[in-house]
Amino acid sequence: MRRLVYEFWEAVRIAFAQIRANKMRSGLTALGVVIGIVAVTLMTTAILGINKGVDESFAGFGTDVLYVTKFPWDGGDRDWRFYRNRPDIRTSYADRISEWIRETPDSALMRAVAADNTAVNVSRGELEVNGIYLLGTSHEMALISKSDMMEGRFFNEFENQSGSRVAVVGFDIADALFPNESPIGQSIIIRNSPFRIVGVAERQGSFLGLFSWDSGILIPIRAYRHSIHGRDEGDVRVQYDVIRADEARDELRGLMRRIRQLEPEEEDDFSINESATIREQLDPIKNGIATAGLVITGLALFVGAIGIMNITYVSVKERTREIGTRKALGARRRSILMQFLVEAVCICIVGGIIGLAVTWGLAGTIAAVAPSFPIVFSPAVVVLAVGLATGVGVASGFLPALSASALDPVEALRFE
Repeated sequence: MRRLVYEFWEAVRIAFAQIRANKMRSGLTALGVVIGIVAVTLMTTAILGINKGVDESFAGFGTDVLYVTKFPWDGGDRDWRFYRNRPDIRTSYADRISEWIRETPDSALMRAVAADNTAVNVSRGELEVNGIYLLGTSHEMALISKSDMMEGRFFNEFENQSGSRVAVVGFDIADALFPNESPIGQSIIIRNSPFRIVGVAERQGSFLGLFSWDSGILIPIRAYRHSIHGRDEGDVRVQYDVIRADEARDELRGLMRRIRQLEPEEEDDFSINESATIREQLDPIKNGIATAGLVITGLALFVGAIGIMNITYVSVKERTREIGTRKALGARRRSILMQFLVEAVCICIVGGIIGLAVTWGLAGTIAAVAPSFPIVFSPAVVVLAVGLATGVGVASGFLPALSASALDPVEALRFE
């Protein structure tokens, strides 16, 4: 075992000596591997970034929430006019669902929250921001949402029941209207009505145009009905036990059919959606990136492997007399095989490291140019790159190394 370890490290030393002695040749040989590693690591970084961006964008919604709405989020399998003609979803349904949850201890549903939204202009003195997402909801939204508070608090049950004109604002709203001071306790004007700010949500960031609480405002649903929109319509958001997800969906569907007083033969006149629907709509983007990355990676690594195999054969020819001398002095076949195999692997690993460095630089450039795109350069990317480079080295270097180890020492010494 000790001899094997010694032979391995001796092969590594010889390999790097050969790389240093033939820098240009080694660099050109490794170029295909560099391109392949850059392609696969950029692809992996992009997919991980998309996943992270989607997760952050949905952090404010909660991933364990079902949404009772008029329209299906995936477009449905019927004409849009069919869904348009459905009766509106009443936010008062949330009270009936909450009552069911209280009366059913073993329910898979946990809590129901009413919600209605619109776009408004918000001002404070001479400062104004337009097209702001305004959400009227209940105090229990704080339990459903996974967003933390950067400053202040969420409005409480008393403020919700009494319809107090209080508001929780997103980071961008606070930054735009209160650039140099704390917004807590100060007032903003929404539809000519003053609302006192009690909390500022932690910065969330936006991604691919998905919703972000940074540009949103939350107010109590009763204040929303009194000052913004008086009709009882919107949607209902129901948090459920993720361990019993299928049961929760069926339970909510049956409960909504009962609330809507639908006959058994009638089809649903509502939709139950979840954030996974939007995630699935992003799958084509990720699949496109993965396909393009795999094609480029495959071609680059194939060309790189052929180049490394060719150069390793050339190296065997150049050092045939050396191989004969080593065999005449007692070198084993495995030592010769290991020497050339390790050399091929080392070239690939050097190419992989260079590829990682290029990817790191490109990722930094992307982060500077498009700061809204999350960059995820994880240890898994490094492991993938090194593992792929090692695999290419072994695959491309094995046959030349095997041919070197099989050389007859007499014939090798007579080689010119």
